[in-house]
Amino acid sequence: MVELILKADPIRLNWFSLDDAQSVNSEVMRWRMTSRSHIWRPPTDVYETDDTIVVRMEIAGMNDADFTVILEDRFLLIRGVRSDTLERRAYQQMEIPFGEFVSEIGLPGPVAVDEIEAVYRDGFLRIVFPKLRPQQVRVGDKDFE
Repeated sequence: MVELILKADPIRLNWFSLDDAQSVNSEVMRWRMTSRSHIWRPPTDVYETDDTIVVRMEIAGMNDADFTVILEDRFLLIRGVRSDTLERRAYQQMEIPFGEFVSEIGLPGPVAVDEIEAVYRDGFLRIVFPKLRPQQVRVGDKDFE
């Protein structure tokens, strides 16, 4: 499913954990605050060719129905959910993020909205935005009224 929204700052859920640790001097108590987002951001490339702006995002293990692509003005919002398997397991190492993701991208110039192509294949979402070219205006020699 490919829809083409802007959000200047998508809402990111954060939680904070306070860790108290005593300093060497045991009279001083230090607090450390960390922020962990529940939303992750997939690796994304944005590049230009002579005629297009291309956005390429690595989001393996999904179906095209698992994410939404929304374009408003010159801002692109890609969001979705990558599900983990239901089997029980004890991780020794876990580096592949699962759950909700969001990526917000500002396009560097105007694009031809009617000609946008989006394809999800081999774990990559690739969106090609044809650049909107200025149109030449013909000037005539008619009189003004």
